[in-house]
Amino acid sequence: MRGAPPIVASRFPQQTSYDRLLGSESPLSTMIDHLTELKKWVGEISPRADEEEGVRMDQAVELIAKAFDVRLHEVAILGLTRDGQSLRFLAPESLRNIGQIPLSSGSALAAKSMREMRPEAVNHFHVVPHASVFEGVPVAEDERAEPIQKIMSSPILLGSKALGVLQVSRKGKSPADAGPDFTPPQLRELKSISDALAPCLLLCAKE
Repeated sequence: MRGAPPIVASRFPQQTSYDRLLGSESPLSTMIDHLTELKKWVGEISPRADEEEGVRMDQAVELIAKAFDVRLHEVAILGLTRDGQSLRFLAPESLRNIGQIPLSSGSALAAKSMREMRPEAVNHFHVVPHASVFEGVPVAEDERAEPIQKIMSSPILLGSKALGVLQVSRKGKSPADAGPDFTPPQLRELKSISDALAPCLLLCAKE
């Protein structure tokens, strides 16, 4: 049975934002480089997992932020709680101890991604009813968080099992201030990156 296709919840312009995404280098080759580096990082942490105090997502967040030309706090990685009933933030650091998202939530995009097990891009997120409590958490002591205007969300799958969710957003005072729309090719790349993160989520589940 074929998996459900990715959802693109808004109309994208014909011209992609690859120039902004990856600068003057080849978009495809640069994205492959980021994906290769991410897979290398995941492979390296596996044998060290027992020696470290948990798995830190900092380097993964940095690589993902570079790949999509977003800020570090615009990347979120969530994993299942021990009881498998909720999602908890693994990154960004500012949200790790803030709270959890029940998988039954009807207003959380992350919970929807887990239930439907397919990626989705929403370029009009500012007008979509959603849980905004986490958006109000300051990203730094002297920096207040801006609202999410546009977002991509992808389940992190290992085979047919959903282990967590990877989200990349654009924040700003307005949609125009946040930057260009996310595109279908970017959504596909997000799915590839989320698949690469799956082994790391298995290690996080042991914490």
